[in-house]
This record gives sequence, C-alpha cells and structure tokens, in this order.
Amino acid sequence: MSDGVEALRDASAWDAAVSHEFVGGLADGTLDAAVFRDYLERDYAFVETLAGHIGHAVADAPTMAAKRRFSEFLATVVGPEDDYFERAFDALPGPALADADPDAGDVGAAFADCFAHAAAAGGYAETLAVLCPVEWVYLEWASAIETPPEPFHYRRWVEMHANEAFREFVTWLRAELERELERVSARRAARVERLFVRAVDLEVAFFDAALADP
Repeated sequence: MSDGVEALRDASAWDAAVSHEFVGGLADGTLDAAVFRDYLERDYAFVETLAGHIGHAVADAPTMAAKRRFSEFLATVVGPEDDYFERAFDALPGPALADADPDAGDVGAAFADCFAHAAAAGGYAETLAVLCPVEWVYLEWASAIETPPEPFHYRRWVEMHANEAFREFVTWLRAELERELERVSARRAARVERLFVRAVDLEVAFFDAALADP
C-alpha cells in the first residue's frame, strides 16, 4: 500500500516513462518525422478519452474551486491543444487533420479501459489516480529539455508541457491526490496505487507503440 504520492511514483515504471527513447529523440531533435506523426495521431485519438475523464473529474471534484480547475484544464485540452494538432498535421508527412483517421490503437483502448475502471471503481481518489500520473509524466520529461528542438511541431509540443501554468496544475493535482490518500481506507489506497502504476505503464507502452509502428 502506498503512503503518499512520491511512493506511488516510486512503485511505478517512472524512469522508463520519463527517460524513454522516444523522449530522447524528441529532446535532441533526431526523432523521425513519421514516428512523431504516428505518435500524434495516436495522441489525438486519445484526447477524446482524456477529455471525457477530465469531464468526469469536473463532476467528481468535491469543491467548486476544484471543479473550476478541471474545467479550465479541459478548455485548454479541447482548445489551444486542438489548434496545435491541426498545424502539426499540416506540417508533417501525411494527410491534413480533417482528412486523417487517427486511431489510438491498442494502447489507447487500454487507456480508455483504465480510465473507465477508475471512474467506476470508486470516487475522487481513483479519478486522480489516473489523471495525475498522465499529466505529471509529461511535465517531468518536457521540463528536462533545456532547449526545445525545432521545427515548431517538436518545439511547441515540449513547450505545451513545460510551462508555468501546466506546472501549477500538475502541482495542484499532486496535492489533491496526496490529500485524498490521507483520507481513504487501506483498501482504496491499494486500488489507487494499482491505477497509478497502470497509468504509468500505459505511458511507456504509448511511446513504445509509436517507435514500433511508424
């Protein structure tokens, strides 16, 4: 059973996620454009699942202040991020976003199952258990890149996950999950840990899939 958010991270495949070969290629600008295109297609298809879970978090959050934080983040995911995808698809090999048929693949389906299980299995703690690591992983690997690479679709993807607003949101997510862990039973804390670990495993698998099938 976990005794805090740091322990959840330590119990997971954290280093494999934040130091993945995909991240290394993105950091030094050597990532193949076709690989990044495949990854973005998977991620774009996954955004619908993510948006749905954030919407669930809005409903599940115990205070109006928390609901507002999730609502603001959801607006970012379906607004500025969507604009980025459109521009990136135009720049990368392959059809424009309007003509593409993005598919999140098996890992995306597994993520959807994980999110659905978290939503059905418990309450706010379980909701946070999958959302927190998904966002925290991206903050950590992106923040480690001192000089985001060009062209813009690489640079902007890093910048979207390494800025003060995103850092503040992830810090808040961690604090919310930390507080919930102090309140839940031992049985629920163990379930939260399993969900957190599963979400990190899927982040690793998401990167693996992009490299395996460009």
